[in-house]
Amino acid sequence: MDSFLFILMLAALAGMIFFAVLAFVKGRENRLRNFAKSGGFLFALLALSMIFGSTGDDSPWETILLILMLAALAGMVVFVVLAFVKGKGSRGRNFAKSGGFLFAFVVLAVILGSIAEEAPVADEVAVEASAEDKEAEEQAQKEKEEQEAKEAEEQAQKEKEEQEDKEAEEQAQKEKEEQEAKEAEEQAQKEKEEQEAKEAEEQAQKEKEEQEDKEAEEQAQKEKEEQEAKEAEEQAQKEEQEAKEAEENSVTGPQEQAVRTAQSYLDYTAFSKTGLIEQLEYEGFSQGDATYAVDNITVDWREQAVIAAQDYIDYTAFSREGLIDQLQYEGYSTEDAAYAVDNITVDWREQAVIAAQDYLDYTSFSRQGLIDQLVYEGYSTEDATYAAGQVGL
Repeated sequence: MDSFLFILMLAALAGMIFFAVLAFVKGRENRLRNFAKSGGFLFALLALSMIFGSTGDDSPWETILLILMLAALAGMVVFVVLAFVKGKGSRGRNFAKSGGFLFAFVVLAVILGSIAEEAPVADEVAVEASAEDKEAEEQAQKEKEEQEAKEAEEQAQKEKEEQEDKEAEEQAQKEKEEQEAKEAEEQAQKEKEEQEAKEAEEQAQKEKEEQEDKEAEEQAQKEKEEQEAKEAEEQAQKEEQEAKEAEENSVTGPQEQAVRTAQSYLDYTAFSKTGLIEQLEYEGFSQGDATYAVDNITVDWREQAVIAAQDYIDYTAFSREGLIDQLQYEGYSTEDAAYAVDNITVDWREQAVIAAQDYLDYTSFSRQGLIDQLVYEGYSTEDATYAAGQVGL
């Protein structure tokens, strides 16, 4: 509140000075109106100073005198400035007005000083008169407050103890209930687990019995099937033996010759089954005799594929896919050809280098053309690129 009033007083002082200056600057036709506005701000300033003085430590009159002194000081400064601004024609008059404000400032200062000297004496007497009463009142108030504080502390301590006793009792009751609930839960859980264990045991026993019955049934079925299979196998062997004996008794001279010829071919080179039949036919045997011979010799066609694959690698270069295709062309199955290629010792990258050199020996290639040709032959792009670099492209 004091700050707000002080701001209003400063605003009123600023307004008074502003319109007082305008009264001398704007000309004579507006002078009276500006002086009236300046007087209005002066009146507001005096009213605010009395209100401000009544709420503070200083008296209202001291505040008013202080404001008037500030106004006189401001007026003195304004007319000194005007004396130099308005020119020589009005300089004397402005200096005279400034002097009048200076005189008013000095008079107000003297009055304010005399009031200030008297005020401490009156204040001192008043202070001395009320000091003892104030001290006694403060002592009584202090004792009263101490008594109330003591009683409040005792009451608080009592309430605290009661609250602690109540909380302890509630805690004990709560722990008891929790313990009982826990024991009941554990008992229920134990009974549940026992019941589940009993049911699981009964279920396991039941499943075990069912499993034993099932296994016994399966065992009996298995023994029956094995017996039937054994009997069927014995019957088949018997029939096969009879057929073999009949076949041996019916073997012709050309068939025996074809068997000996087929075996002699396999003694010095590798053949596929179809390749050997064709070779025997080329030698003049009939297709039936050639087929009979190939079916009646002991031979591992997969091993023949391995031997053939190694023979091809020994005299010319192949890619993996190219060698598989070649073996298939010779009559080997896809499985036997793939097995053979994967079971020989060969460096496919080195094969790519040999093939690249063979191509360059009989025709010319660009680097990319040679790589494309090798890829077409089944070599990987990496091996083909490596080979092209190794032969100088």
